Amino acid sequence: MSYRAELAAALDAVSRAARLCRNVQSELVDASTLEKKDRSPVTVADFGAQAVVSSVLQEAFPNDPMVGEESSEELRAQPNLLDVTAKHVNSELPDADEAAVLSAIDRCSDQGGANGRRWVLDPIDGTKGYLRRGQYAIALAMLEDGVVKLGVLGCPSLESSSGDEGCLFFATRGGGTHEHTLGRDGSTAVAVATTSDPAEANFCESVESGHSNHARHERIAEVLGITRESYRIDSQCKYAAVSRGQASIYLRLPTSATYQEKIWDHAAGSIVVEEAGGKVTDIEGRDLDFSLGRTLLRNRGIIATNGLLHDRVIDAVRTTSGS
Repeated sequence: MSYRAELAAALDAVSRAARLCRNVQSELVDASTLEKKDRSPVTVADFGAQAVVSSVLQEAFPNDPMVGEESSEELRAQPNLLDVTAKHVNSELPDADEAAVLSAIDRCSDQGGANGRRWVLDPIDGTKGYLRRGQYAIALAMLEDGVVKLGVLGCPSLESSSGDEGCLFFATRGGGTHEHTLGRDGSTAVAVATTSDPAEANFCESVESGHSNHARHERIAEVLGITRESYRIDSQCKYAAVSRGQASIYLRLPTSATYQEKIWDHAAGSIVVEEAGGKVTDIEGRDLDFSLGRTLLRNRGIIATNGLLHDRVIDAVRTTSGS
């Protein structure tokens, strides 16, 4: 199945959300934002992006449920933020008023599961990156019976292969992964790195040390014989980097024994890497199971690679598990 109509709607939705996020960032993020620890710009962009994507998909596929990260409770409690959010949504969807924005956000309350078709959305992945004008991603995926069939990663600040700022990565099951420059026509196929020698590989790591265990990564790199400097980038843009060969390995090691990964953090990114020729599993080598609700209940951590290095990376993670 080509999913042509679904892909067209998804690309439209994420492109609109990317524009909204850029506009909010240009108007509301300045040098004082981080200094004052003011999160209101990312709050506006987060809710606005979810409202836009939800509205576009509801128009195209009114019977499809959505799993989204946000609910409207915070906006309802802050009328000023709701007003600003609605104005930005209105720039993409002229008929949207505050009530429509709240309704669109709350439409994303599906609990997931193994049966039927649903969309999964992370409206802004990488909030700190967004606030510092670094990397962030709008991640949208479509699942059928718990299996990811389509994914779009909007990366509004990531330089495209053509050198322009802002790109989308999209993939359909069996259709490969492609990169599209925001604001331009056309797309190009991308592929993972072809190295099978760990000495030629590099990690993709978070900028924020709290989001990954850099010291553990160093021990894993030592086991593998990796000496190249890591490519550090925020958000699900790491999946995009692996998909086009900028990095060969992305690790998300468990931070606690009880933490469960959210499906919206990995659904879109996983298919983007897989359809580019890579492989994505948990740290035990098990396929990611998106059929169990809003979390990856039976998986621990994430390993995404170019595929050729995957088994060796899993072995290295096991070797360092007690360190």
